[in-house]
Amino acid sequence: MAIDARPFLPIAEHAVSIAGEIIKTKIVTARGDRDSATAVGKAVEHALREFLSREIPEIGFLGEKERVTRIGAGLMWALDSMGSAVNFLHGMPLCGVSLGLWHQDDAILGVIDLPFLDLRYTAARGFGAQANGSRIQISGVRDLEAAVVAVGDYVVGPDGPERNKPRLAVTRELAARAQRVRMFGSAAIDLAWVADGKIDANIMLSNNQWDTAAGVAIAREAGAVVVDVDGSPHTMTAYTTIAASPELVVDLLELVAEARKSTGQCQYAADYYL
Repeated sequence: MAIDARPFLPIAEHAVSIAGEIIKTKIVTARGDRDSATAVGKAVEHALREFLSREIPEIGFLGEKERVTRIGAGLMWALDSMGSAVNFLHGMPLCGVSLGLWHQDDAILGVIDLPFLDLRYTAARGFGAQANGSRIQISGVRDLEAAVVAVGDYVVGPDGPERNKPRLAVTRELAARAQRVRMFGSAAIDLAWVADGKIDANIMLSNNQWDTAAGVAIAREAGAVVVDVDGSPHTMTAYTTIAASPELVVDLLELVAEARKSTGQCQYAADYYL
């Protein structure tokens, strides 16, 4: 049964407004201090979890910082309280709060607030996507050669070199075929800016539910197709995220397949992307 997500939108917007005030208040003490930045993210998550549980206690909640999960009856909030924490840590404005609502396995509502850019993206299933209250849609670009494509972060740590092989291969293919390649460091911004036509597509070869829940809903309502790496519709259990116009998605899926083949990874292997 279809769920009308519109009644939940004012609550979600109120929640991210609370988050924005916390982030702006803490920016002076957190900038440059990793522990303080983490504390800000935890404070945002705690405040929003408490607010949402008071407003609609029957809806579940999934957070990133404390990984506290409260499962609801088919509905669940998914919150990224600080995307991207690294950008925030270095004083870059490409960070914010991303709050999505899942119904079963499908993203039906999203609010992304970028407090240092004075930008807020919203969407409810079937009622379009907005930026600061004005309707938005994806760009008119349909050819990869004319497209600006954002890619997700590379992996860091001891296993980074191996796990980055497909990511580097995708970047290499894009550099040869797309107009430009960009890396903003935030899944929420990647998807919101596909929706807003600021970029034409994005490829993330790993993601979590809290990273993409809001952005998937917003991008789809703006006209984007959002899929997993195997071409199936993006769901709560997707390992990867590709978002673009229908025409570009076809090209990007082929490009990713070629890149995987060049690294010797011809079969779909979910753990390669995690």
